[in-house]
Amino acid sequence: MRRSWILAATLGLALAAPAWAADTIKIGFNIPLTGDIPKVGESSKYAAEMLREDVNSKGGLKVGDKTYKLEFIYEDNESKAESAVTTALKLIEQDEVLAIVGPNSSKQAVPAGQVCDDNETPMISPWSTNPDTTKDRPWVFRAAFLDPFQGPVAVDFATKTFQAKTAAVIYDLSNDYSKGLAEIFKADFEKKHGAGSVVAFESHGTKDQDFSAQLTKIIAAKPDFIFVPDNYNQVALIVKQAHNLGWTGPFMGSDAWGSAELMELCGDDCKGHYFSTHYAAAGATGATKEFIERYKAKYGYTPDDVAALTWDATRIVLQAIQDTGGLTGDLDKDRKAIRDAMASIKEFDGITGKMRFDEQGDPIKCAVVVKINDQGEFVFTESVCP
Repeated sequence: MRRSWILAATLGLALAAPAWAADTIKIGFNIPLTGDIPKVGESSKYAAEMLREDVNSKGGLKVGDKTYKLEFIYEDNESKAESAVTTALKLIEQDEVLAIVGPNSSKQAVPAGQVCDDNETPMISPWSTNPDTTKDRPWVFRAAFLDPFQGPVAVDFATKTFQAKTAAVIYDLSNDYSKGLAEIFKADFEKKHGAGSVVAFESHGTKDQDFSAQLTKIIAAKPDFIFVPDNYNQVALIVKQAHNLGWTGPFMGSDAWGSAELMELCGDDCKGHYFSTHYAAAGATGATKEFIERYKAKYGYTPDDVAALTWDATRIVLQAIQDTGGLTGDLDKDRKAIRDAMASIKEFDGITGKMRFDEQGDPIKCAVVVKINDQGEFVFTESVCP
């Protein structure tokens, strides 16, 4: 009887023990593998897999006096806010991950960030630029600059490059990222050029395919350029339809243009236009160039900013885990130690640039403006630093 009780207790302990107590560290990825922006999820997964293979091929991640193999769990949030919430809960409660990378899009990162903060699990978004993702959430971090910085970068570049005195904006009303950036851009442009200088401010829905009504109003207002802070799949439709309606002027885009799939969807219509982003693949040097070449050789295409930011974000998590000095096997304690270590990282040298972190967990880093050349490459034009 006593032997049976001991066996049952031992099995119970084994079942209750977190997986990383058995020499494995589990990190979750809350990413869009299906839905509107599946290339974003693919880029994140590919970059993370390359990093995981690097670490594990060298024996694993050394934390204190112990070495752990990395296990990355990829969960599909379907590019939906509600799915990002349920995915975060699954990773936290069922998979018992130490930390979560993602979501990427602010539309998913804002609600998922609330879940991670409420459940005291460290989260870092590679790509989300909306301030609400991290605001007053001590458990949530990011690897991307913020829209209050990106908006004025777009305003100043377009003003200088297009000699623009007026602008039009088309944005996704149901996307936190797109709506927030559109509003920031409008406020900054009118602050610098006067009230009414944004001559058209048109919105659409996430599932919309026909933008002719909005674009007809925009073209009739005769702006000097059109600002489009939309996801790459929508950008391709908007730019093509604008050209079909007779628009011949410039577009200015934002970092959500930066997917590797943009040119497949947009083709010649997007060539010659500019967008602000996190790094320029064409002409990269050093560790950034090495990452690009390895990724391209492994997966067959040039990595976009999401891939590069996922690489940096995941490395930040791994550095924080190492900075704890050792894991205890107590999930709550170790999550807290990792959060504290992430908050203590003063500067990080990433492939998307050097970054310092403020008290909100947001990086202070430079933005890059790129031009889409005749070969469809994203070519560095200028760097803008805080």
